[in-house]
Amino acid sequence: MKIKIKKEEILAIILIIFAAISRLLPHPANFAPIAAVGIFSAFVFKNNYLKFIVPMVAMLISDALIGFYTPFVMISVYGSFAIAVLLGNYLKRHASILNGAGVALLSSIEFFVVTNLAVFLFTPQYDKSWQGLINCYFYAIPFFRNTILGDLFYTGVIFGLYFGIKYIFALYKKSKMISRTN
Repeated sequence: MKIKIKKEEILAIILIIFAAISRLLPHPANFAPIAAVGIFSAFVFKNNYLKFIVPMVAMLISDALIGFYTPFVMISVYGSFAIAVLLGNYLKRHASILNGAGVALLSSIEFFVVTNLAVFLFTPQYDKSWQGLINCYFYAIPFFRNTILGDLFYTGVIFGLYFGIKYIFALYKKSKMISRTN
């Protein structure tokens, strides 16, 4: 299988690497770029393998450096980021700033629901009761706030940089074409 990468995808890979590295910098818990990277990958890449592989590899590399955790919780985290890629596919078909914010917010919500359910089910932190489940979600609310803020921030930054750089290159290309005709 041969994978052909276009200039646009090289730009996307650079932005994704930037976002993944930012996960390694000091930051508030759950204020991370990976969901935004998943959304962006789906938006930019035509190759379905790249859409999923790029954010997963970025996550795996940063997890290898930060440290791994409970396997089933880790699976839920990676699964949530795969869902972010699927949400990015929706955004690609319905591109707008409002939809981008909505997709980022929906990604935050599904991450909160899925990963906290996994924490409840697969760690000994909470009693396996309705009260334990309620406590699990209640104590995760501060992390949820950071997830929302991080997803909105990084989605805005990644897409903003991407379209800003594309716009600058288009202006540069246009100015070169105009100077050739003079």
